[in-house]
Amino acid sequence: MPTFVLAPDSFKESLSAVQACAAMQRGILQVFPEANCIAVPMADGGEGTVDAMISSLHGQKVECQVTGPLVQQRIDTYLGLVGEGQTAVIEMAKANGIHLLDVYERNPMRTSTFGTGEMIKQALDLGVQKIIIGLGGSVTNDGGAGMAYALGVRFLDQHAQEITVCGGNLNQIDALDLSGLDPRLAHTEVLIASDVNNPLCGTNGASAIFAPQKGATPEMIKILDQNLSHFADVVESTLNVDLQHVAGAGAAGGLGFGLLAFAQAKIQSGVELIIQQTGLAAKIAQADIVLTGEGKIDHQTLMGKTPFGVAQVAQQYGKPVFAFAGMVGEGIEPLFDAGFTQIIGINLPDCTLAEALKNAERHLETTVMHMALEIRNNLDTAPLDVQ
Repeated sequence: MPTFVLAPDSFKESLSAVQACAAMQRGILQVFPEANCIAVPMADGGEGTVDAMISSLHGQKVECQVTGPLVQQRIDTYLGLVGEGQTAVIEMAKANGIHLLDVYERNPMRTSTFGTGEMIKQALDLGVQKIIIGLGGSVTNDGGAGMAYALGVRFLDQHAQEITVCGGNLNQIDALDLSGLDPRLAHTEVLIASDVNNPLCGTNGASAIFAPQKGATPEMIKILDQNLSHFADVVESTLNVDLQHVAGAGAAGGLGFGLLAFAQAKIQSGVELIIQQTGLAAKIAQADIVLTGEGKIDHQTLMGKTPFGVAQVAQQYGKPVFAFAGMVGEGIEPLFDAGFTQIIGINLPDCTLAEALKNAERHLETTVMHMALEIRNNLDTAPLDVQ
């Protein structure tokens, strides 16, 4: 019987990566009842990262309550604990994500990453040696100042008065007091999982590129960008490091910058980091066939999306890769040179978006079953050398 590695990302708004793995496995087992299916739910640092890591590494959820994007909010959420309790996995969006505010509430002049800092503090309280932080889906634009504030950094204005920081008042910061910064950070490895390479400021920075979707007007964007630039200057003069131009510093409204500055974090491609942490390569090495997928596969998949990362690993081991998508877009031809064997849409052409989202689990299972039938037919005519 063949061995399958199942390594999909989530199918946005319809299936988590864990659910996608389960649907794939059901489809396979209908055809190969004794097949060995190795489920490795994937993510790229965005939605589903914590759940994927917990599932892949048999970790646990740790419930916590933190401040939401707005200071008056309290959010019940959780982080992940994996690696025998030595590694915490955090999604910043679980504290300060865009989905936590209604459209009319979104205003990156007012939102803060304070809750993300509280999550980091709770991870430190658990005695972890490593913290992995996914930066997708934020509704903030404060350069990580709120996060740093929660971890003990004091922000002072020109009168040496303490400021409660948010995206709209970073220009008031005149000095930083780092004496209260949690000392445990210095002894903890902090890794950023992100698929964003934007710098902190400028035309390709956090404010210009991402703030509009967080509720910023054109006037706000100018102010936010100037505020981040001012904040970066203060950080540089205090810490003697220039971090605002680092690729990824602009991730999550500049939270990448704040983590670089105050937690000595290292930025990695989100999918590459998850591949590394889950040991995906070793699992693919022992497999015959690899399955991956996400909501949409198109020309942008080449830009470090999860299926591309999975296919790159499989290509190293010469394993066939079948990718499944709710929608298959244009420009996919180069993907076949990058390790993809087939790219398969799970919905019929006349399927509406509402139907696709509602029935994604069933459609994925059925489509994988048909793929497995084709594989079985091929095995009948030209058996693979499988265990």
